[in-house]
Amino acid sequence: MEKKKKIGFLEKLGFMSFSTSTNIVFNFKSTYYKYFLTSILLIDPVAASNMALIGTVWDIVNDPLIGVWANNVKFRSGEKVRPWLLYVSLPFALGLVLLFTDFHVDERWDIILCLVAFFLYEIANTFRGIPYNGMGALASSDDDDRKSINAYRSLGGCLGSGIGAVAVPMIVKMFGGLKDHKVINSSDSPAIFRSALFMGVLIFLGCLIHYFTTKERVRQVSQEEEKLGIVETYRMLFKCKSWVRNMFYIMTYGVSTCLLTSSITYYCAYVLNDSSKSTLIMAAYLLVSVVFSIITPKIDTLLGRKKTMVLAAALQIVGKIPFVLAPTNIINAYINAIFSGMGITMTFIMFNTNRNRISDIVEVQNGRRLDTMVSTGDNLASKIAEALVDKLFLVALAAAGFSAQLADQGLVQNVTTQNTINALLGWIPALVACLMLLFALTIDTEKEYREALAEKETE
Repeated sequence: MEKKKKIGFLEKLGFMSFSTSTNIVFNFKSTYYKYFLTSILLIDPVAASNMALIGTVWDIVNDPLIGVWANNVKFRSGEKVRPWLLYVSLPFALGLVLLFTDFHVDERWDIILCLVAFFLYEIANTFRGIPYNGMGALASSDDDDRKSINAYRSLGGCLGSGIGAVAVPMIVKMFGGLKDHKVINSSDSPAIFRSALFMGVLIFLGCLIHYFTTKERVRQVSQEEEKLGIVETYRMLFKCKSWVRNMFYIMTYGVSTCLLTSSITYYCAYVLNDSSKSTLIMAAYLLVSVVFSIITPKIDTLLGRKKTMVLAAALQIVGKIPFVLAPTNIINAYINAIFSGMGITMTFIMFNTNRNRISDIVEVQNGRRLDTMVSTGDNLASKIAEALVDKLFLVALAAAGFSAQLADQGLVQNVTTQNTINALLGWIPALVACLMLLFALTIDTEKEYREALAEKETE
């Protein structure tokens, strides 16, 4: 028997670089976009939350259509996923820059132009999600290779999170922002725009590096090339129980991550009254995430997939307890960040490894690989999670009496606002982690794969 060629180190670095640049964008956007809307453009938080809702509706309509169309596209190279890296690199970078552009118009036009920029960004983001979520399954059919790829992706994500949440304030300062004040306000608009340009260059380079260092090796066994419609495509997907459950699992991960990255800067700025403290807290989160990116595949081998997923959720719940009991104690904020780093990193590797096997299950069940649709579906789950957090976050702040004018002047927010921020960083993500635990108990991709193979053999 011919020995399978293992994925090389350079190729894993390609996955890592793309994950790094993508997570820089994700963390930069999730950390600063709400600040940009409410503290730079001075858009009312309720109006900003409605914008997020409209964006979610747009994604629900646009993502499945793009996914079905892209699934029926086959490039001249015979590939179906990797070339999107090349085509999406510049549009995604430009979309990010537009997202942080102050057009210096009144609030009504600000809202309209921000929505247009958001729509363009999310279209590019949908195409970006195809290779981001799909290439792990197509680079190799070997489970160990896939776990290793996802570990490198997680490590890259940690570096991206570190740059996005730790180094970005320094980048903003480098570009002339945060001078003589600790909280972002309207005077920082040019610096935020220049930072977005810098981030756009990084994501552009990340896409190109990934494209030129990786290969799409796994091809559909069946020679069936008939184009699939949206109804037939989703019939195949919903037939796979693990796909549905993993989608909800991804949503809980997305909500947990977005709540942390969105809340920590507000927490340090308006509860601890020093936004610079978020740098060290996120550095602790990053350090733990790097370590668990390396050891999670070993934990998975030792405990098995389901127990590892359960452990990841349990760590997030346990880490929230001290913070919920005493949220103004900065030590508890560190404990919260450290345990979140453990659990969130493990969850990332687990749902990606699940996703890789789900593509195999769908092929066994239907004779067609739907990597593009699995990717866009999971990407939609992440977007919905982010939108839910944006809506919850902005509505909760508005209800608590958060004032963009106070933020702009560097003044203290009211106690209700501070308690709301504590809740968004504490007991609310603890409840989400409980949901994550429930989903983890229901997902068993390896069992469903074995059952699909057995059913195929009896036909």
